[in-house]
This record gives sequence, structure tokens and C-alpha cells, in this order.
Amino acid sequence: MSTILTLLDLFWTYVKISCVCFGGMSMVPLLNAEMIAHGWMTAEEVVDIVAIAEMTPGSLSLNCASFVGLRIAGLPGSIAANLGVLFPTFTIAFAATLFFERFKNSKTLNRAMYGVRPAALGMIIAVMITLSMDNYILAGALYWQPILIGVIALVLLYFAKLSIPLTILISAGLGILLVR
Repeated sequence: MSTILTLLDLFWTYVKISCVCFGGMSMVPLLNAEMIAHGWMTAEEVVDIVAIAEMTPGSLSLNCASFVGLRIAGLPGSIAANLGVLFPTFTIAFAATLFFERFKNSKTLNRAMYGVRPAALGMIIAVMITLSMDNYILAGALYWQPILIGVIALVLLYFAKLSIPLTILISAGLGILLVR
């Protein structure tokens, strides 16, 4: 019976984390508090799990859920924690799908989407500008190597139609060669 309660507790813990944390490291303080409160891990162990999850491909939340769940209750724990992370997203996406399907011919919804689409593009551009400032300007100086790598990646993706993993691999190689 305690195994089922542990699985339910893992699921619910990750539902809570997923509901209030939006992306990346924002989940770490709540993850730390939950792990310590349940007595599942120490603060040092949480840091180790986050470090391993950051080095592993995929989202931080799913990677942490996988590692924590596995550690706490084995494979069933990993599955329960991952389902907990995904539950809020799937629920909201499903509700949005029902909403859009029901109102897809609504003039009001179409007008709203007319405003949402450019706003989404604006947000993507804002992130692009922020990332550019962090990657291309270091200590107030403009660095040509990351700019060149960025331009090459753009050409490889947009014009040469290379895959994203191959473009990342080529960019990593260029970083090793160009950045001293």
C-alpha cells in the first residue's frame, strides 16, 4: 500500500511543480523544498540531480522527474513523476483544443488570433535579441566568432535545409575551432 501512496505522492508533487514553474531552473527552488519536505533527498542530492538533468538531452522538468522518480520508487516512480509533470500541460492543451474546435469559425476568436500570432512572433524576436546580447557581446565587446557561427547555422538550416542535430554538431565543431 505504501508503494501506491508513494507513487501518488510523486505524481501529485510533480503536478504541483509543473503547475507553478514555467521552464528550466524556475522549478529548482520548489523541487528542492518538495524533496526535503518529503524526506526523499537532501539539498545536496537535489543539486546533483539537477546537474545531471541539465547535462541530459530533454527538458529539465522531465529529466528531473525521471531521475527523482527512479531514485524514490524505481521505474514506476519515474513513470508517476513524469505523468505528474505532463498532466497539467496535457490538460490545458486538451481544453484549448476543445475550445478552438468549438469556436474555430468564430469571428471574435479569429480576430483574437490575428492579434496573438504577431504577439507570439514578437516574443520570439525579444528572446532572440536577449540571447544575441548574451552570446555575441561579452564584457561590452562584440565577438565575431559567435556571429559567424550563428550566420553559418542560419545558412545551414534555412538555405541548405540541414537537420537541427547536424547543424548543432557542426556549430559545436566550429566553436571548438574558432573560440580560443
